[in-house]
Amino acid sequence: MRKDCVLHPGEAFVLQGWRTRAPDEGASTGGATPALLGRDQIAGLVASLASPQVMTLLREGWCTHNFKPGNRGGLATDTRSCLLCQQSGHGVTALARRQDVIDAVLAQDGPQLTRLAANLLAERQPHMSARGLLSSGQMMMAVLLLGGAIALGITSPDILKFTVMTGFAVLFLAVSLIRLASLSGPGHNVQNVLNEPKLSDAQLPIYTVLVPLFSEANVVPQIIGALKALNYPPDKLDVKIIVKAHDRETARLARSLAAKSGFDLITVSPGLPQTKPRALNLALMFARGELVTIYDAEDIPQPMQLRHSAQRFASAPAEVACLQARLSYYNSNENWLTRQFTIEYASLFDVLLPALARWRLPLPLGGTSNHFRIGPLKQAGGWDAWNVTEDADLGLRLARMGYRAEVLGSTTFEEANCRLGNWLHQRARWLKGWMQTWIVIMRRPVRAWREMGTAGFLAAQVMMAGMVGSALLHPVFLAILFHDLVLAPAGDGSWSELAYRGQALTVLALGYGAAMAAGVRALKLRRLDELMPSIATMPVYWLLMSVGGWLALWQLLRAPFHWNKTAHGISRIYRQGRAHEEV
Repeated sequence: MRKDCVLHPGEAFVLQGWRTRAPDEGASTGGATPALLGRDQIAGLVASLASPQVMTLLREGWCTHNFKPGNRGGLATDTRSCLLCQQSGHGVTALARRQDVIDAVLAQDGPQLTRLAANLLAERQPHMSARGLLSSGQMMMAVLLLGGAIALGITSPDILKFTVMTGFAVLFLAVSLIRLASLSGPGHNVQNVLNEPKLSDAQLPIYTVLVPLFSEANVVPQIIGALKALNYPPDKLDVKIIVKAHDRETARLARSLAAKSGFDLITVSPGLPQTKPRALNLALMFARGELVTIYDAEDIPQPMQLRHSAQRFASAPAEVACLQARLSYYNSNENWLTRQFTIEYASLFDVLLPALARWRLPLPLGGTSNHFRIGPLKQAGGWDAWNVTEDADLGLRLARMGYRAEVLGSTTFEEANCRLGNWLHQRARWLKGWMQTWIVIMRRPVRAWREMGTAGFLAAQVMMAGMVGSALLHPVFLAILFHDLVLAPAGDGSWSELAYRGQALTVLALGYGAAMAAGVRALKLRRLDELMPSIATMPVYWLLMSVGGWLALWQLLRAPFHWNKTAHGISRIYRQGRAHEEV
């Protein structure tokens, strides 16, 4: 037995009814301290459990408390389960470190569990997964629309121009109107100190924190430090650091730091698709918490965030399945790109999403700091491993199931992209995922309409089709407008032409005006007045988003499930070691 291992509250696995010593050694129940198993013994024990039993358990219930394959005993994931075992008459014959058991389970069944993590939603609810991409009906419709556009371009270019301009106007107006409407709600300074939570440490639930890492050894110390700074009882904090098996540098450093902090390491076996949601689904199989959240590698959440989330869930109705924390940047003023990125995030997380939550409309979630009740999350099938913007997809899927999301008054600070190429690849992935999400909704639009309701369905159309479509058509609209006003200013001088040009200019002015007004409101709420001058250059930033949109469409056609990796830890502020100070 290993004598150098110290078990902390909540850190031990308990083997139920599994005899490792003779009864006369006093190991089975009461009084004597159960033996601590070594890694080799744990590996042998796990290997003796039939894989079909393990797979059936994970497929039906996922691996929460009380891992019990067959009738031969099993594993419980915390000391509370140990007490329950003893109270129910099961002999507790041995203890094991949780990390050793996780490693043994993954060593034996890692590839099978990873395949399950990739395809659980796609197999159970194929119409809800992006794995199939376009249905046959959608492909036929796409071909007809493309053929019609080409025919119009050849035979009636004026009609094609009118159609493009009208389509852009509708999309742009819809996005503009929802932005303007979001400004009418009550505002509050998001940096104000929140009221202290009322739940005592004893009342707080176990909280699972999932942290996916890939090729991010340089930021591992920062995220480990941020996790250790969370104000939450250590025995109720279930942190899962998720790494890929072939990312050896990140895995080595993460294992070392996680072990010192009492966190678990989940190693993801190679397989397709190589996406973040696949890794999250695997880690969710080992989650012990009633509540679950996600933090990205570069995140620095406010220390009280988990307590505030637990408090809100305790008082919220059961239909509230998710709380989206606000996101902002600690390097907001590093350069022009980070300033624009910060304005965009502030407008989204401090103005638009709170308004959607007030109106009880579906929320396209952010990729980090969304907090879930574990029951609805698993009921929804977890994350879609084939959607490269799994967060927005999950928010809409929960809405289709009758759940809703709210915005949490706590902030997680991230690293804003400060390099154009890195930003462009990230933006292309986001927009590609929004395209995938819209395609999934429109496979069965009538069913989605019934599930979301009219208001929810229309809001989803504005958020998905509106924002993606306006990003794609924006430069086309500007090119046509430039041609009509500059290259061909005279025209035929008819009232219809003047009305057409006036309408186009009005749509453009309203779109820019609504976005800038939202930016001003958001910066005031976030107390970032020094960024106000950058609002004047937002139209340039929009053109960059259009480049990302067309790149996203190209990637959707060529590599729909490819995950564009975003490099982290490249900010000057991070390199100078001042990220925490900026927060």
